Amino acid sequence: MRQKREDVRNIAIIAHVDHGKTTLVDELLKQSGVFRENQEVAERVMDSGDIERERGITILSKNTAVTYKNTKINIIDTPGHADFGGEVERVLKMVNGVVLVVDAFEGAMPQTKFVLRKALELKLPVIVCVNKIDRPEARPDEVVDEVLELFLELDADEAQLDCPFVFASAKTGTATLDLKEPGSSMVPLFETILDYIPAPEGDPEAGTQVLISTIDYNEYVGRIGVGKVDNGCVKVNQEVVIVNHHDPEKSRKVKISKLYEFDGLNKVDVTQAGIGSIVAISGISDIHIGDTLCSPENPAPIPFQKISEPTIAMHFMVNDSPLAGQDGKYVTSRHLRDRLFRELNTDVSLRVEETDTTEAFKVSGRGELHLSVLIESMRREGYEFAVSKAEVLYKTDEKGKRLEPMELCYIDVPEEFSGSVIEKLSQRKGELQNMGSATGGYTRLEFSIPSRGLIGYRGEFLTDTKGNGIMNSIFDGYGPYKGDIQYRKQGSLIAFEAGEAITYGLYNAQERGVLFIGPGEKVYSGMVVGQNGKGEDIELNVCKKKQLTNTRSSSADEALRLTPPKILSLEQALEFIDTDELLEVTPKALRIRKKILDPTQRKRAAMRIASQAQQN
Repeated sequence: MRQKREDVRNIAIIAHVDHGKTTLVDELLKQSGVFRENQEVAERVMDSGDIERERGITILSKNTAVTYKNTKINIIDTPGHADFGGEVERVLKMVNGVVLVVDAFEGAMPQTKFVLRKALELKLPVIVCVNKIDRPEARPDEVVDEVLELFLELDADEAQLDCPFVFASAKTGTATLDLKEPGSSMVPLFETILDYIPAPEGDPEAGTQVLISTIDYNEYVGRIGVGKVDNGCVKVNQEVVIVNHHDPEKSRKVKISKLYEFDGLNKVDVTQAGIGSIVAISGISDIHIGDTLCSPENPAPIPFQKISEPTIAMHFMVNDSPLAGQDGKYVTSRHLRDRLFRELNTDVSLRVEETDTTEAFKVSGRGELHLSVLIESMRREGYEFAVSKAEVLYKTDEKGKRLEPMELCYIDVPEEFSGSVIEKLSQRKGELQNMGSATGGYTRLEFSIPSRGLIGYRGEFLTDTKGNGIMNSIFDGYGPYKGDIQYRKQGSLIAFEAGEAITYGLYNAQERGVLFIGPGEKVYSGMVVGQNGKGEDIELNVCKKKQLTNTRSSSADEALRLTPPKILSLEQALEFIDTDELLEVTPKALRIRKKILDPTQRKRAAMRIASQAQQN
């Protein structure tokens, strides 16, 4: 007999990047009394990773719970970036409704559409929270219309269209249902959640069914499966069978050794949990997302959508440059292999494959940001390795035609820059689908473009728009191959010999282009030290000393004025490298180098490639 469990609500907070999801969750936690009166609380407390804090983005979905009027509200804070969209798809299986957060100035953005589509497909009720109404340029009334248009565009049904709107300022911790009346706390949002989000349903008498929707990992207890109890109840020391909707062969008996529920930011030990509870289960070594834990009497898996496939790949390899092993703590292929396979414990959108050499691994993910976050994490942990340029993953259709991943790219730029953006993206095989005016004198451009056309474009885009452009993209399935793209117009400046860069050598080199290094830095033959202003690669001697004569003293060097070098961030370096180059990543340095360090062998390889291209 199915019953509702009225003392529980399960919601996910979904939104575009930077619309204030995590700050909103902070306020719900504070105002529900999770923290003591005198407790110091960090801002964006849900973003627990260092990289999440620094970049101000959520990478992994997080679970928390608050209690309001004797009702436990389980809240899942989800990522907004398209690269982490796989996280959003999965956690929606755990909830009975969503709070869609929309910025009162920016309005409905590409990712708003993506996350809302997922929620509507699962027939989840939506509460729209128009956030940041305290922004000076806020336009909440227009944003409400934009969101309703988006609902219509996504074929929402009558019930979904009749959704409540709450106006909030997460920063000041206030919400209101009527813009004419200023809010004083988050109570209107709490009340709307209790009234509008249905209580979870299930049959408490039936056999146990728990669908695992996310995986957590802990050094001490290993893998932790997080999911919702759909039917029956789950207890510590209970014997269950693991089954999987997409893997009919899977059926294994296991024992539940530890069971937790969420309370505020903590996991609390419980002995049993009933329908509607979101629980964490540890003690099962190879538990995976999409697994269902069932009673042995009647094991029936719960259907679960497959996780989106990766679209982009890089090779991670052992660092073999002349400066290898000087900074890193973990440098061998075994270290690299163990670390990459360990990442699969928590990141299900990632794929790691062995290659024909033990020194390199093919790592595939959802986008450049997805892979760069992994590289940055490994670097901070003391790993040293090299990575190749990101390449897209192709498919072939039934007729043997080559297909490539396509993206919908939405760009907001001031009007005077729109011409150069259209020209650049057209060269990268982008097709302009739509052009209209956005808010604040901006032009909105919508492109359909191959994923590889966007690789390495972001830095150029920010330069072209003087930092005023906003670019967002969303994966849009596979389409026919669009032809070759020339990524980089400029060549590289390459160090000719090993040694230490000297002011005199750098002074002569800087006339050729933009330098990436300053005096005193170690270099080696084949290392890229800058960007040439022209299209070809040039070899230079940046270690060259001035020949001293009777009339010339070494102090004359001091008069040479060097332009400060352009220090590349990890993202910029990944964007800059070409297909014949690698990025050497160590805890202290990022160095770009040619795959083939020896100049003679490099020329031979280039000639071979050129002759093959002519034959084809």
